[in-house]
Amino acid sequence: MKSSSVLIVLLGLGLAPPASADPRDTMSIGVSIEPPGLDPTRTPSEAVGTITYNNIYEGLTRLDRDGHVQPLLAREWTVSDDGRVYHFTLQDNVRFHDGSPLTCENVRFSLLRAGAANSTNPDRNFFTNIADIACLDASHADVTLKKPHGSFTYELAWNDASILSPASADKNVSHPIGTGPFRFEEWQRGDHVTLARNPDYWGKAPVLKTVTFRFMPDPLAASNALLAGELDAYPSFPAPEVLSRFIDHPSIRVVRGTFPFKAILALNNARRPFNDIRVRQAIAYAIDRKTLVQAGADGEGTVLQSHMAPNDPDYASLPDRYSYDPEHARALLKQAGIRPGTQITLSYPPITYARDTSEIVAAYLEQIGLIVTLQPLEWPAWLGQVFGQGKFDMTVIAHTEPHDIGIYDRDSIYFHYKNPAFHTLFEQYEATENPEERHRLSVAMQDRLAQDEPNVFLFSRPRDTVMNRHILGLWTDQQIAACPMADVSWAP
Repeated sequence: MKSSSVLIVLLGLGLAPPASADPRDTMSIGVSIEPPGLDPTRTPSEAVGTITYNNIYEGLTRLDRDGHVQPLLAREWTVSDDGRVYHFTLQDNVRFHDGSPLTCENVRFSLLRAGAANSTNPDRNFFTNIADIACLDASHADVTLKKPHGSFTYELAWNDASILSPASADKNVSHPIGTGPFRFEEWQRGDHVTLARNPDYWGKAPVLKTVTFRFMPDPLAASNALLAGELDAYPSFPAPEVLSRFIDHPSIRVVRGTFPFKAILALNNARRPFNDIRVRQAIAYAIDRKTLVQAGADGEGTVLQSHMAPNDPDYASLPDRYSYDPEHARALLKQAGIRPGTQITLSYPPITYARDTSEIVAAYLEQIGLIVTLQPLEWPAWLGQVFGQGKFDMTVIAHTEPHDIGIYDRDSIYFHYKNPAFHTLFEQYEATENPEERHRLSVAMQDRLAQDEPNVFLFSRPRDTVMNRHILGLWTDQQIAACPMADVSWAP
């Protein structure tokens, strides 16, 4: 029977036709870590960007799902011949969530604040290269650099380059105000953050009415929630060994993607005995990283030789300088005057990979005579003590920022690496915008780090996203710590 005939019959019987199902306009996303706050300009925590990047906050530029720089709050820009002056034209009719308009003064405030002497911005060194910002009018900003920086528009697309309003910046940790497609609605500590669609968004309106990010660090509990339909998706699922639960499930799929995951055993180069290259090399020789990949990355990772993930266009597959050789490791320690029984502390944050990797690393180092004390830290303590103050011996952490090899040229970096040769390479790298020359210099920087081994480069691993089969537009490859939801929807 045709649908029109059905309608006639129903009306003839005095019955209303069944209402069509409303399209779904909410989504629940699982994340493994609760952020320490919701201001990416104050903390390096990946969890902040996952919730806020291009959802609450926006920058002058953005990275798309392929890692390319795209316009955002700046609709276009030009660069002076000497590479020092960037002339940005801002989007029209942009307002912050509190109703205040976006102007050049917001750009000036945000970028100069990020580079100020009292700034806690994770990438403060990047912003200190800004000499001045001139506002010709409300819609144009001229940013003058102290020296050319070829990665400038790329780094403006990072989380900590978000453009803020002076009126709300001090409150963004707990009540974030941005220009993005979603507004902050609720933070129930220990459970979730909820975002609501911004009805006054300047760009394309998001499809979803609300998005809830639920904090679920326990992989088993998270998988149960996915199977029960309480969670709709879990990007960066933390436990590959649990993924078998979703095989052949009628409404769930697992998508394997990439992201700039670089797990390292960070060493405090300013503290004895790690200020001796022989000790750092000994530790590298002592760890069987191929076995570590099998245990810590479920066999799906890549052994790293330097600070670059395989999904980076400038990644270089370097020779293995530190194949597993505990005998040589013991010999290097003896040359450096390090006696058997020397005690060191290995601190790690509350993440599954960090805990598991730390336990394995400790066992390897004890085989060469080092006595390792494992020190688990909660996130605020790790961020303050290790990352913020550099007070540690060793720590296991994954850097997930894109193309962040420049951190090895920072005076304030927590592992305290300093090398004039690396500094020269980095200066040459940022002084040019020629892609071929930048690639050559990037490979040279990777090789320099592999020789110096300031940290023991462990492994990279793929990114598994568990999601409802009817979700469209969710990032499964991640170029930056983010889960942008503006283009995400349910299939009709």
